[in-house]
Amino acid sequence: MSATSHPDIQKKVSVYWKVFWALLVATVITVAIANVHMGILLGIVVALIVALVKGSLVAGYFMHLFHEVRWVYGILALTAFFFVAMIVLIVWTHADQQGHNSGAFAVPARHAEPAAAKEH
Repeated sequence: MSATSHPDIQKKVSVYWKVFWALLVATVITVAIANVHMGILLGIVVALIVALVKGSLVAGYFMHLFHEVRWVYGILALTAFFFVAMIVLIVWTHADQQGHNSGAFAVPARHAEPAAAKEH
């Protein structure tokens, strides 16, 4: 029994061929759009839509991300957590400059010598 006669493999090969043809058509559309003179904003929007479709097909099927939904959502949640943490740290230390009397790590002005005073 050959490997290509298995119905599950044939189904996957069929999906890959469909994705290949969709990518080929999207590439032809990209080239055609590049030769059409349209406004800058419309051109950017159309190019981003085509790129989003092509990127989704490649990432979803060839990189198997459509089968790893839990991992993708977990990584997105972790990214959102660290994004919020960085924003909180930036807001928390906003007034934490030298010479200010606020913030958790404030340095009093009397301890911060100017650069010119250090040279003499």
